Order: sequence, then C-alpha cells, then structure tokens
Amino acid sequence: MNHIQRFYDRINCHIKNASKNFQDRLDRPAGSYKIDNIGDYPCEYNPKVHGPYNPARFYGTPDTPFSQLKLCEVTDWVKRRNKSPKAIAGLFSRAYWRWSHQYVQPKRSTAAPLIHYIAGMMLIFYIMNYGKIIRERNYKYH
Repeated sequence: MNHIQRFYDRINCHIKNASKNFQDRLDRPAGSYKIDNIGDYPCEYNPKVHGPYNPARFYGTPDTPFSQLKLCEVTDWVKRRNKSPKAIAGLFSRAYWRWSHQYVQPKRSTAAPLIHYIAGMMLIFYIMNYGKIIRERNYKYH
C-alpha cells in the first residue's frame, strides 16, 4: 500500500508541475525561455506543513534507510530510487548544504572546511596526474 500511495503522490506532483508550467508559459512574454523547475522548490515541499524551507532536507516520502535493508531487499530499494539528472543534482545539493551547515556556517567554525578543501584538491590533482605517476614506478625485472 505504501508503494502505491508513493506512486500516486508522485503522479499528482507531476500533474501539479505540468499545470504550473503551462500557466507560466502563458504568462511569459514571447521570446523568453525558462528551463522547467530549475530553481523552484521541490514539489513535495509544503510550507504549511514543513515550515521554512531547508535546502539540506529531503521533502519526499521517507523510505527504509540503506543500513536497515536485508540483502534480498537491496535490488528493490535501488529500483525505487529516482535516477533522473534533476534528482541526482538534488542529492549533491542536499549533501553540500548538510556539509555547509555542519562545518562552514556554525558560530564557531574550525579549520575543517579548509582541510576538506585541501584534501579534495589533492585527490583531484592525484587523479588528473595518475597517468604520469604510474609511468614513474620502479619495476623489478627478474
């Protein structure tokens, strides 16, 4: 029953977005274009229920956490995920905002964001230069 309700909620959300987009197109002057739903609130967000918008929170219907799954349930859990580019961008956006709220924006921030940035840049440059690094390995021929 829970999966069916989630399916109907998702359909209602898409219908609501489609009618909103149609109305936006009618109100828009000729020659101006807008990419659909980029920069809008998620369709699951309801200000009367959720209060102020928090970019680090997922407003969809909660599912079983991955850590509480049994091995036979993993494939069904992966199939239920939304794998669209917008959903993946939302995933990275929420992860960034959670990291920012925890490390960058508290009253007494530490050097952790700087250390994370330096470690990330080291990893990126290691990956970029891996082809040069691997050629300089010492091989033993025997």
